[in-house]
Amino acid sequence: MGGALIALLVIGGLVLLVILWFIATYNGLVRLRNQVKEAWAQIDVQLKRRHDLIPNLVETVKGYAGHERQTLEEVMRARAAAVSAHGVGEQAQAESQLSGALGRLLMVVEQYPDLKANQNFLALQEELTSTENKIGFSRQFYNEQVMQYNTRIQQIPANLVAGMFQFREEAFFELEDKSERAVPQVKF
Repeated sequence: MGGALIALLVIGGLVLLVILWFIATYNGLVRLRNQVKEAWAQIDVQLKRRHDLIPNLVETVKGYAGHERQTLEEVMRARAAAVSAHGVGEQAQAESQLSGALGRLLMVVEQYPDLKANQNFLALQEELTSTENKIGFSRQFYNEQVMQYNTRIQQIPANLVAGMFQFREEAFFELEDKSERAVPQVKF
């Protein structure tokens, strides 16, 4: 009887350990998934801020360089596409196009010394530069969270729990065109 009781206690202890491991693994995956969502929300906040600045920037430039209509319209189309994009991949592509259009707009600005000296333009430019930096930091943080989450759901034995509960890999926020990786800059 004593040996059977010990065997039963050992089996019960092992079952308890497996249950505790399972709960800890599941909770860890949920925590990582939520960190990825929170990191994406931070990118979204900065992108909205960027999207809100662009119409003001375009209007300021329009006052000085109204005949640059094609460039201004391109920026606004790219902004509209970025605002309506959904999902990480689509958002990254739209933001790449917007960055390129903004870069072209800022190159146009170089041709207008009065615009470069305009206080409204300077304030908007500073705000856009600050926002671009925040977007860069937010992207980096998001990608770090995605890397941790994706690594965890791929590792044995956590991948067993991840597979049972439909934990899926998240996409990294990457720019497609290497030339668009640079923050648009205006040189005065």
